Amino acid sequence: MNLITIPWVPVIHQDGTKGLIAPWQIAETDNPIIDINAPRPDLQGGLYQFLIGLLQTSFAPEDEDQWLEYREATPTTDELKESFEKLAFAFELDNPDGVAFLQDYDLPEGETKQIAALLIDAPGGNALKNNSDHFVKRDLANQLCPSCTATALFTLQANAPAGGVGHRVSLRGGGPLTTLLLPESKSATLWQKLWLNILNQEESALAETMDARVLPWLSNTRLSDKKGVITTPEDTHPLQRYWGMPRRIRLTTTLENGVCDLCGSQSEQLHTEFITKNYGVNYDGAWVHPLTPYRFDLKKKELPLSLKGQQGGLGYRHWLGLALQDSDNGDKAATIVQFYNEDRGRIFDMHSASLWCFGYDMDNMKARCWYESHFPVFYMDAKQKNNLMDWGAEFINSAREVVKILRAQVKEAWFRRPKDIKGDMSPIDMQFWQATETDFYKILEQLAVLPSETGMAPAELYQTWFKTLEKQVFQVFETATLESNPEDLDLKRIISAQNELRKKFYSNKTIKNLKLKATPVEAEK
Repeated sequence: MNLITIPWVPVIHQDGTKGLIAPWQIAETDNPIIDINAPRPDLQGGLYQFLIGLLQTSFAPEDEDQWLEYREATPTTDELKESFEKLAFAFELDNPDGVAFLQDYDLPEGETKQIAALLIDAPGGNALKNNSDHFVKRDLANQLCPSCTATALFTLQANAPAGGVGHRVSLRGGGPLTTLLLPESKSATLWQKLWLNILNQEESALAETMDARVLPWLSNTRLSDKKGVITTPEDTHPLQRYWGMPRRIRLTTTLENGVCDLCGSQSEQLHTEFITKNYGVNYDGAWVHPLTPYRFDLKKKELPLSLKGQQGGLGYRHWLGLALQDSDNGDKAATIVQFYNEDRGRIFDMHSASLWCFGYDMDNMKARCWYESHFPVFYMDAKQKNNLMDWGAEFINSAREVVKILRAQVKEAWFRRPKDIKGDMSPIDMQFWQATETDFYKILEQLAVLPSETGMAPAELYQTWFKTLEKQVFQVFETATLESNPEDLDLKRIISAQNELRKKFYSNKTIKNLKLKATPVEAEK
């Protein structure tokens, strides 16, 4: 199956019908496509990135004027087809004797694995050996149609976590976060969603020659064994950022006619096994993927580190680093988001776009949870942006202080010897973050429209946030302690912890400063 010429991408059309299309059909205007229809959320994100990679590699606009032109008027399917078909030679999924999409150029032998191992959350070898696959069971995806196989293969290579000795992580590290800009309009087409994440050639140049510097499977793999090498950005074309291939994989065994275990569709061909070998491409150096936020060392001694999924999910406490820049720890939004913030966002109204953030929370080789969230983004002038970063950090940091106090006092209420307890308290954190999230974004919208010459945020917004923190810290505490039944809970211990919570909340330096700004007139007295 050729991934450029054959319909295989699952989509939903404007009239609600579902089907498969070839990638160039995303430009259809008669009953246009409004979204991808993958059977799993990680594959949904994978297909978005696959199509963005295709567009960036073969159809990137010359400049912002041309980007605007194609935003206003979708290119014809013939234009897109002609452009994409130049890559068709490299996008054969099944090609035992030659170049095959994201598969090792020359892998005659390797360890045989079931096709389910392409899925990031599938149980690993040790889990199967030790019979510890309790939550994610084996044998749930023994046969995959070509569409699901191609998507799973791309998603694994783009996000590859640690996989054992010599099984390399993705170009962005293991289990990176991805952030995509999306139009807020409910009538937005898939083309409009994808196009918003395409850089122009002034920001990301096209390749003069389509070779292994762009698509690494077009030549012998740069091995990373004892005699091998690392692969840095200087060793490749910048477009390889969209087509990283850390794993040595070759699809092998297939069956004829059957039902795909993932999407449930009838297929003439089903993939059941592949072979793999370690010491593939070892991406090292200052890699920065355009769709991923990074943490940059403030002292400039360490390499950029992609932000990862975290236990407890994604919430407004991450908003600053994902949508703008968190100066406290060096977190900075993805390149495409920065470009929107600094330039492209000027053509949008305040509520015209949002940020879709997704990724796995990985514990080394094990996928603990899949998370995804949507965050607001705002286009502002430089001074407004600096103001919002300062104010946003102030409000978020005050909430972080409260979470620390809350967590400690819930522990005091729950256990006789809280310092001896090493359990996970993140559910308490999550309750507080979720309870305060709506109010945070309401305040954020008001902050974002303040004039650039504004010196300090209005006192009433500080007051609103103080009241939100005050209300929710005590409410979450009461819910956690009075509606649960941990180790021999007693009322005396709860009251003692509650009194301590009240004392620490009102005496906290950050909270006192917040309250001071909420009442500037009283502060002057």
